[in-house]
Amino acid sequence: MKIGLFCATMLLVIPAVVRADQASALACSASLSSDAKLVYDKTAPTVKPDTIIKDALSAVVRPMVMNGSMAQAVARPAAEAAGECLKLLK
Repeated sequence: MKIGLFCATMLLVIPAVVRADQASALACSASLSSDAKLVYDKTAPTVKPDTIIKDALSAVVRPMVMNGSMAQAVARPAAEAAGECLKLLK
């Protein structure tokens, strides 16, 4: 009986924690520069609990730099700032 109650409680608590992390990440992203916000918005949908943030950012930012839609000098600080918010999604 106690195990069943514990499992039922966890099923209610875990989704609330996930939503809190998403809310924290969204609040964090609101304070980003426009370039960092763009990086965050393009990367956030790919972030899962086992995602390596640096790899996810590279997969998004590298093509942006290569096709000229973001300057390399802007991309690095934008990715670093976005990465801090993306960490909250994990």
